[in-house]
Amino acid sequence: LRELSLNTFIQTFGHNNKKEDMEKYLAEEMNLNKITGELADSRNVFYLAFINDTLAGFAKVRDTKTPDELIDSYALEIERIYVLQQYYNMKAGAALMGQCLIYATDKNYDVIWLGVWEHNHKAVAFYKRWGFTFFGAHIFRLGDDEQTDMLMKKALK
Repeated sequence: LRELSLNTFIQTFGHNNKKEDMEKYLAEEMNLNKITGELADSRNVFYLAFINDTLAGFAKVRDTKTPDELIDSYALEIERIYVLQQYYNMKAGAALMGQCLIYATDKNYDVIWLGVWEHNHKAVAFYKRWGFTFFGAHIFRLGDDEQTDMLMKKALK
C-alpha cells in the first residue's frame, strides 16, 4: 500500500511540483509508520482494486475531519482515490468510487466529500461525472508549498 501510494502520488503530481516539496511531503505523509497507523485506525476504511491479481489502486474514506461548511451534516470524506496511470482506462477508479458510495450509503451518511487539487483537471472531471459539486476550498501543504484544494461534495439523501 505504501509503494502504491508513493507511485501514484509521484505519477500524478511529480511533474507539476518541486522535487524538494514532493520528497518532504512523501517522507512525512507516506512513511511506513504513518500508513501502518492509518490502517490500524478503525475510523479509516480502505478499499483495494486489483486487476489481473495486481494492485491497481486504492481508496480511503474517513469521518474524522469535517469542513466548516458541512459541520451540520453527517459527512464522510474520501481522503484518497489513487490509481496507477496504466489502469486509468480499466475502471479501477470507478470501482473504488462505487465502493465508497456504497459504504457511505450503508452507514447513513448525509454527504460524501473530498478535496482535489485545483490543477488536477482529470480528477475534477471524474468527480463531476459522479455528481460531485464544488462547495469551498482549503490549503493543502505539499512540502513547503501551500496549494489550493477545491472541496467537492455529493448529497446522499
